[in-house]
Amino acid sequence: MANHSADTGLVLENLSAGYQKKIIIDDISLTLPSGKMTVLVGANGCGKSTLLSTMARLLQPMGGAVLLDGKAIHQQPTKAVSRCLGILPQSPLLPEGLTVFELVSRGRFPWQNFMRQWTEADERAVDEALRLTNTDAFAHLPVESLSGGQRQRCWIAMALAQQTPTILLDEPTTFLDLRYQVEILELLHDLTRHHGRTVVVVLHDLNFAVNYGDTLIFLRQGRVEGVLHEGDICTPELIKTVFDVEVQASVNPLTGKPFFIPFRRQTGQAG
Repeated sequence: MANHSADTGLVLENLSAGYQKKIIIDDISLTLPSGKMTVLVGANGCGKSTLLSTMARLLQPMGGAVLLDGKAIHQQPTKAVSRCLGILPQSPLLPEGLTVFELVSRGRFPWQNFMRQWTEADERAVDEALRLTNTDAFAHLPVESLSGGQRQRCWIAMALAQQTPTILLDEPTTFLDLRYQVEILELLHDLTRHHGRTVVVVLHDLNFAVNYGDTLIFLRQGRVEGVLHEGDICTPELIKTVFDVEVQASVNPLTGKPFFIPFRRQTGQAG
């Protein structure tokens, strides 16, 4: 289990980033709770993926900094960052012909070099990642032979095999059916509750975000519109501001958390 102290984790200081001189996220300052699941929420184009990419060191900031364990990640060597931070992009490229075990084993690359090749520690890390994601039963199969949900669990297993305290995921439930969406979110939730991982995830589905996230960061036009922690109430007014849609709040009887139903526009009836 990962240990966390006051100087560990991800901190954003006046962070701005974008593409080709166009600022997408502007002057964002946040501290992301360690050992929790933080969800980035907002309408299309609000900057969720840009923010995650900058936190993952895939995008250079235009201003400010991303601190990991007190150090600016964009000024650290790639291998040093990859031992602390795992990233699962929205559409990862799958090399042809890899088995599940071979894909998950790639998560051990940050720990290897010319002097240190494959070890028993690597084997244990991969075995644990396969077990935690319930992918061990088909570890010998080609990844392309699997269903979408199974494949996504393999990618998460690869990130777990990296053994980083923090994992960033960009819309890991996109294109999955309902059962696999729930499986992936339950897995991520379990990683924070029982394995001490810090998970930061972009989710498209508002109700999944509200019911699974410990901390919700609402983005609107590249800025933080609101931050909700455990116990804070998510209101229809905030949803209206962020998504520009009227919603009605009900309560999930299993979790006690709200879920939101959009109002349907009334249409005229034929006379």
